[in-house]
Amino acid sequence: MTEILSPTLVGGSDSSVGRVVDHPAWTRLKQAVESIRPAQGKDGSIDFDAEGAPSRQHVRGDLERVIASVEELSPLLPHDADYHRALVADLRRWADEGFQVPDFLDALLAFQPAANREDGLQHLVVFPMYTQNGNLDRNLEAVVLRMVWPDWLAELERTRYDNPLFCGITFEDFTSGYDTNSAVLFPETIAVREAPERFSWGGIFCDREAARFRRVVDSACRITSLQLPEDAQGLLTDQQRCQEAFVLWDMVHDRTHSHGDLPFDPFMIKQRQPFWMYGLEELRCDLTAFHEGVRLEADGVPQGRDVQYTMLLDRLFRFPVTGERNRNYDGLGGQLLFAYLHQHDALRWTDNKLTIDWNLARQVTERLREEIETLYREGIDRPKIVHWFKAYELVSRYLSPHPGSTWAKGPDALDLSLPPRKLVDEVLPDEFPLSMFYEALAKKLRSVVASTKGITADSPALAA
Repeated sequence: MTEILSPTLVGGSDSSVGRVVDHPAWTRLKQAVESIRPAQGKDGSIDFDAEGAPSRQHVRGDLERVIASVEELSPLLPHDADYHRALVADLRRWADEGFQVPDFLDALLAFQPAANREDGLQHLVVFPMYTQNGNLDRNLEAVVLRMVWPDWLAELERTRYDNPLFCGITFEDFTSGYDTNSAVLFPETIAVREAPERFSWGGIFCDREAARFRRVVDSACRITSLQLPEDAQGLLTDQQRCQEAFVLWDMVHDRTHSHGDLPFDPFMIKQRQPFWMYGLEELRCDLTAFHEGVRLEADGVPQGRDVQYTMLLDRLFRFPVTGERNRNYDGLGGQLLFAYLHQHDALRWTDNKLTIDWNLARQVTERLREEIETLYREGIDRPKIVHWFKAYELVSRYLSPHPGSTWAKGPDALDLSLPPRKLVDEVLPDEFPLSMFYEALAKKLRSVVASTKGITADSPALAA
């Protein structure tokens, strides 16, 4: 991995620091950010008149320590110099304007990690932001990360899976907003006065995904007595290999949202839809990654086989039992995959033991992808409501709707004179409840899933 070294730091001290997080200025920056965060409201502003609020002078002092630390660390990261200058300007403006709702658009536009996807390249990132699946408030956060861009992945992106905005990344260290379940760094989470016309990057932490996968799947296999093939078992003991599978899976998944026979970009446009539509879109992208994994394996790319295993096992074990049941579209996709494999005899639960016919599972998984792609292709010629009902029919062929569901009773049970977005109100929060299998599995895995909060590649293994 490439190390960014600088013998001379701001202030004249002599040091050669390979890892930003080993520099004393990172510790000072992190402490100052953590001091500011509790004073912020949901929108990122600070109300100094609120009970228990710190003084303006105190917060200003913390902010000056953030600025001084950024300026001290910036020479270690010359590729981020423009961003760090814009960041310091935005931090100072936020303070000068009284710590109102923060606006870091200038810094966001200056931060361009996808323009230089060099494997191992470090970035120091500071923004007021919420963390998806983590902290929903736009608090100030600081994270040091590394780019994951090995030659084999760069070649696949160049020749087969063009995705110029995608950044595979790993954690070096982070503030509290990332001591959560969040595994992404997305520009749309950052506090700005107006959204840019087009975002130019998106990052996914493959180290957290891999570490979480290894811990949960290992426990799930023990609980269900599932015997993995030897090559799949190796994913549970090799963090680096598992990260490579996830960064490839993520890259293919991410581009699939804008590829294929799409009923006018069903997921990326901000529109209100029944949550099973989002579940099918996420599953479609994962099934496409699985399909490409099959093709890559045939072409001699070892990560292709690993993508197949990680997609199936993560979707079958972790997705259905993670998070609340309120419109959990990722959970729905995992339930659907399990039921589809089970009802086509690729997966069996007998004598309290789970078995998978891996060759048949590959064929059946491809069939599910084809069913969803057929739904999409035919949806292009259908009205929105009809498309939603056809999607509901597909899901309910394999998953039982809640017995109190209005949607399950069909179009006659709904007031179709209402606009489509109003019909979404008739969708139950848990329209497709967990099966008995998953209810039992969820209880046994609950503590393991909870233990993956804030996990990284360096986190200790879960005791057996």
